[in-house]
Amino acid sequence: MAGFTLSARQKSLSVWALYVVGLLPGLYAFYLGIFGDLGADPVREFEHRLGIWALRFLCLGLAITPLRDLAKVNLIGYRRALGLIAFYYVLAHFAVYLTLDRGLILSSILGDILKRPYIMLGMLGLILLIPLAVTSNRWSIRKLGSRWNTLHKASYIILAAGLLHFVLSRKAYTLEPAIYTGIVILLLGYRIIRPKLMAARRKKAAALKASAKA
Repeated sequence: MAGFTLSARQKSLSVWALYVVGLLPGLYAFYLGIFGDLGADPVREFEHRLGIWALRFLCLGLAITPLRDLAKVNLIGYRRALGLIAFYYVLAHFAVYLTLDRGLILSSILGDILKRPYIMLGMLGLILLIPLAVTSNRWSIRKLGSRWNTLHKASYIILAAGLLHFVLSRKAYTLEPAIYTGIVILLLGYRIIRPKLMAARRKKAAALKASAKA
């Protein structure tokens, strides 16, 4: 963060704290489910809570770059943790759907997919997240080189698929889906204008440097 530097040990502890805090909502939902406090349809409510937290952490992960560019707040060291937490939530969301919701009955799962195509969008997001989670380490970054950045741009597709999965799963387009739609549009829209914004910033910096030398 601008103006504030953590030691290596503090940084490591803060990342682990993020994992703990980030996974608490899912554990709390599980706790509520055990004691029957998730309402009339606990399985669907549990699914929804896991899914919405997955979407939230996907958004937080993609907010790291604009925060650094526009607000000079550097949280890049937490992006891997945010991405992995999102992956864990998506995986848990999908596991609950397959087991508690559909009972691992293939015919029921296939029938549900045909009836509700948005489920395929959720599966697409999970499939694309797997290689990103597997390569979220320094060894993969060194091994893949520039291909690592290309691979991890799939996070844009994942976020869009996650949003559509969420919006289409709702029976009505209420305030909650509208808010997340706006957030995702801003995050993805920034990626479109970012190259021009960075180019203009570099041009301005070069001009200031040239004028200082004059």
